[in-house]
Amino acid sequence: MAEKIRWNFNKFVGQRSPAEMLIYGFALVIFLGTILLTLPIASVSGESAGLIDALFTATSAVCVTGLVVVDTGTFWSVFGKFVIIFLIQIGGLGFMSLTTMFFVLAGKRITIKDRLLIQSSVNMDSISGIVKFTKYIFFSSLLIEGIGALLLALVFIPEYGFLQGTAYSFFHAISAFCNAGFDLFGNYSSLTKYAGNFIINFVIGGLVILGGLGFAVTSDLINVRKFEKMSMHAKLVLTVTGVLLIVGFVFFFIFEYNNPQTMGSLSLPEKFLAAFFQSITPRTAGYNTINTAALTPPSLFLTMLFMFIGASPGSTGGGVKTSTFAIIIMTVASVLHGKKDVSIFKRSILGPAIRRAISVIVIAFAIVILMIFVLLCTEPEASFETIVFEVLSAFGTVGLTTGLTPHLSIAGKIAISITMFVGRLGPLTVAYAISRSEKRARENVGNFKLPEGNIMIG
Repeated sequence: MAEKIRWNFNKFVGQRSPAEMLIYGFALVIFLGTILLTLPIASVSGESAGLIDALFTATSAVCVTGLVVVDTGTFWSVFGKFVIIFLIQIGGLGFMSLTTMFFVLAGKRITIKDRLLIQSSVNMDSISGIVKFTKYIFFSSLLIEGIGALLLALVFIPEYGFLQGTAYSFFHAISAFCNAGFDLFGNYSSLTKYAGNFIINFVIGGLVILGGLGFAVTSDLINVRKFEKMSMHAKLVLTVTGVLLIVGFVFFFIFEYNNPQTMGSLSLPEKFLAAFFQSITPRTAGYNTINTAALTPPSLFLTMLFMFIGASPGSTGGGVKTSTFAIIIMTVASVLHGKKDVSIFKRSILGPAIRRAISVIVIAFAIVILMIFVLLCTEPEASFETIVFEVLSAFGTVGLTTGLTPHLSIAGKIAISITMFVGRLGPLTVAYAISRSEKRARENVGNFKLPEGNIMIG
């Protein structure tokens, strides 16, 4: 019987593409997390959270989003909080990375199928050196989170005592590095009471940025160091990230400077801190030091744009990714300048990369539009602006909200859960798995080419 089950399982796995296996893997982790969070021991009251709320929380944790329908700090027990942070760590590093480390420590041989799954999970171009890179992901993440926790302890231990302060330090360091945005401060307050605290702002902000850059980029930062010698991918990610941070800081500072509900009452140094943090958090972090619901319309729009762009490939964040956004911008610029090729840093961008970027943007728009329509039907009392913000936050796995999340209907919670799931895996991965075209695309490469045709554009 056991042999038959093992044979059927191996057959099932063998017939699945890496994209499908990633979806099944994340779904399995969410399912197990949901079961644990429905247990009475997971809540402070000793009563079950219910299937839908547990499912939503587990999905938000595994997809490192941070949207919550119940207050994390006051609703969940120590057991529930431990489950949540464990799910965040799995979701942030990728279940395949953690599984690989378990196999390595257990002395199990990593097969080609395993390597292909890891490659798809961490967004690498090749399986060469993939196990070594997975070890780097695992140990560097633990090191960065550990350093972050030690720095946060300088604030949390004096405030909450040694045990609770230590627990808070590790919870928020992991949550920040994984770009999850879950907090334990109660009343959905996030980091608003630390708006003027330099340590909290810079440590949490730094962890969010490092987690959002992607492990391939942080590896270049550690090993290569000199910008001109880094890979083209690392150069592009660092450049786009820097530009978005500077642009966000300047505009948030201007738009919110006199807003009495956000930065108006803060001192000048605190306003600089708040603007700096607000430029970071829409990039899939989910923490906020000022009231998101009270942002001015230009700030809300800029936040939505940043949430859609998201973090970088191979990172702990979501969105369409910085490199995708950059390739689209450079493609448009090349067309406007009449150039035949798209080039960045004196290197041409290959056609397949441009097609993938366009596909990601189009599929992402389709998903966002569909989910906005669904929520317009399920949440008739919510404003259009609030719904758009919520959907973009879920798709970008950001976790910021203007206050709609706790009041979502059951259908709305399910819709947002699906949006978070698709946003974490990536729209192209989900599309491949649904159409099962990934394998066919590899098989048909170079087989034939149809005659060329011409279509008028614009």
